[in-house]
Amino acid sequence: MKGAGVIAEILKREGVTTLYGYPRNSLIEAAAAADIRPIIARQERVGLHMADALSRLTSRQKIGVFAMQQGPGTENAFGAVAQAYAESVPVLVLPAGHPRRQAQIPPNFSATLNMRGVTKWMESVVAVDQIPDALRRAFTQLRNGRPRPVIVEVPTDVLAEEFDGLIDYQPVLATRMGPDPAVVPKVAEALLAAKRLVLYAGQGVHYARAWRQLRELAELLAAPVATTLAGKSSFPENHALSLGSGGATFSRQAYRFIEHADLIFGIGVSFTATPFGLAMPKGKRYIHATWDPAELNKNVATELALLGDMDVVLDALLAEVRERLMGKPRDAGPLTKEIKAVKDAWLAEWMPHLTSNDTPISPYRLIRELHAAVDLAETIVTHDSGSPRNQITPFWESSEPLSYIGWGKSTQLGYGLGLIMGAKLARPEKLCVNFWGDAAIGHTGMDFETCVRERIPILSILSNNFSMTAELGVMLAATAKFRSTDISGNYANLAKALGGYGERISAPGEIAAAIRRGIRKTKEGVPVLLEFITKQETRGSSFGRTGGG
Repeated sequence: MKGAGVIAEILKREGVTTLYGYPRNSLIEAAAAADIRPIIARQERVGLHMADALSRLTSRQKIGVFAMQQGPGTENAFGAVAQAYAESVPVLVLPAGHPRRQAQIPPNFSATLNMRGVTKWMESVVAVDQIPDALRRAFTQLRNGRPRPVIVEVPTDVLAEEFDGLIDYQPVLATRMGPDPAVVPKVAEALLAAKRLVLYAGQGVHYARAWRQLRELAELLAAPVATTLAGKSSFPENHALSLGSGGATFSRQAYRFIEHADLIFGIGVSFTATPFGLAMPKGKRYIHATWDPAELNKNVATELALLGDMDVVLDALLAEVRERLMGKPRDAGPLTKEIKAVKDAWLAEWMPHLTSNDTPISPYRLIRELHAAVDLAETIVTHDSGSPRNQITPFWESSEPLSYIGWGKSTQLGYGLGLIMGAKLARPEKLCVNFWGDAAIGHTGMDFETCVRERIPILSILSNNFSMTAELGVMLAATAKFRSTDISGNYANLAKALGGYGERISAPGEIAAAIRRGIRKTKEGVPVLLEFITKQETRGSSFGRTGGG
């Protein structure tokens, strides 16, 4: 068996059933021979995004794996690896390396030299008999601790080298970590003593599948819950204690309660300061639950910390809180009335935009109609960066765990298409919807052909406002004679040309019917792109303060 076959056999033992890739890498053919389905994207970045979604939606019980060729293939993948690193997603990246006699000679690109800053672990295999040990180390890093990308670079001559003997490999163990038992009572005491407590939940809740524990803690404490973008859907947003999620835009109730909190308990969050996140106010008390000690005191001063996987952390904390409350939840009535009053007033102000009959179509009307048309419990939604993300985040109410793939610490255009393709492959029974814009489709739109070729029936909702950046376009119009951000194109026709179903919709009254037609086509196994002609909307629910989260 050659080196590529050894890797394929080990992937199979680790439960890998799909290999995402872009030619040329002999591992792709070896994986197919081992009955691992290869999915070939039109570019490396999108293939990696698909692998990214698999790891997210299975809470890393399955690991997304991507393979590409040496040199330019690895260079082209850099952005997607960086995106996964920023969003804390575990993907195994298997670039072919230059043959060993050329590998260290500039300018031959080396993943191990050039991607070190955007990976959790990386190594280059220099002999075929090292493959099992290298992959054992890789999968151990992927399944344990904070998730992030791992790279194992295998030179092309090692992939072709004969492997002698039996493959000594068993699937790696997955561990869980727990908090310091001496700190748990102190945290429980602080939470119970707080007058305006807010629970701020992140992606760590998803990875630990600690959704039940988060809800129980909120109900015991009668505490409101806001989530990060990556943590969106970790707490049901139709729950009376939900404040919604926060990114560059957010609901008024999320802003109001965080702004007036006396204690913020971050659960599975990093508190990373970013221009695309909800800023954490200064002068507050913070308690931080995270599996990565490097995040402590990074952006907010931490009073107490619980280190570990969020299910273990919350189980320990729940036992302590229950004992102190003698199992009786606090009365949440006054708090839920306050949340509802703030939410109702905020939505009343936005209702003219959410129900607008203007043409071009208001993107907020489009989002509201889409939300009403789908079965939320049977739908997975993601977005693209910029306006699509900022518009949909506050107004999409997620009720089921992992029904929304939120992201925003890195904001590469075109990310959403690969994510939703990977989501559909991971959860084929779900309606999988991507909400993106005409700038994003310029980056990754050709991979709609991958949907057709690989039979991935997604529903792609394109908001076409004929502008790369609506906000920038308004400024340029006021200050210059040229509009360099104006773009054009008929993307519904592109979808049809690539073999899918496409419609272009320009009237608000036609939105709902078009979405129903699109959903029917996905059930027939056809990828759908619905292109809505929308206004250049600059309005966002941000209340004038962003910059961290």
